Amino acid sequence: MNREVMYEKGINPYVDTLEEKDYRSIKGLSLRHPFTNVDYVDLYKSVAPEGKMHIYFSNDPKIALKYAKEILVANIHERDWTKKIAKQAGASVVLGLDDLLTEPVNGSGYNSEYGLLGSNTASEDRLKLFPRNSQEICEKIQSLIKDTCQVEVEVMVYGDGAFKDPKTGIWEFADPVVSPGFTKGLIGTPREIKLKYVVDKELEAQEGSIDEVIKDRILKKKASNLDATETLGTTPRMYTNLIGSLCDLVSGSGDKGTPIVHVQGYFDDYTSEW
Repeated sequence: MNREVMYEKGINPYVDTLEEKDYRSIKGLSLRHPFTNVDYVDLYKSVAPEGKMHIYFSNDPKIALKYAKEILVANIHERDWTKKIAKQAGASVVLGLDDLLTEPVNGSGYNSEYGLLGSNTASEDRLKLFPRNSQEICEKIQSLIKDTCQVEVEVMVYGDGAFKDPKTGIWEFADPVVSPGFTKGLIGTPREIKLKYVVDKELEAQEGSIDEVIKDRILKKKASNLDATETLGTTPRMYTNLIGSLCDLVSGSGDKGTPIVHVQGYFDDYTSEW
């Protein structure tokens, strides 16, 4: 919900609960997704028999217990927190999407770690689940390429990239993790200096060639601890999230048909020779 509209209408997102009729009566509120033009409240209600689904809007998970004691938690990245709140508030049963289809049902597919999280609709009566055995697959691909081409590559299975659209505020990240499987070279976060900071500092000092100074600082970085001021502005993110987001943007989720993205030179830096 647009926060400017909420503020203008005096709605407090921390304590207020709205019924659907209240939500639809708010003047100036767009009820459709800014990109897909879908009314998702109508879409969600369409999956249930007429009159069997009631929707309430609240940011307080405990509000759900006013209407039911058996709770299905469907949010993704804060699911453990939401489950904890519901249990402490007195819910008789609390399940998440990650608790459903963790093993085969009548010969169905399953995902023992994530259940229904990260699944997509494949047809009217079938779901495509989040990948499993990804770690095994990545290590096998890495081994095959090394044996065949004598080249060491890192391999990852990726889904949604971890980024938020700056215009609409919509999170792209609907999967439980960016990468459910990856080779060991992708563990960790970048250890970088902020080039702009180093350049500005050395320009003030006016000592030596900027090009050589930068290369010297990068080489020293590799051999010692970084000066904390020289890392300011370099957001610490895991390699898998960074590279997975890059691949997701390149491959797209529509009709591009890009099954594999080859990223070359990602771990190079300003000192690398070509």
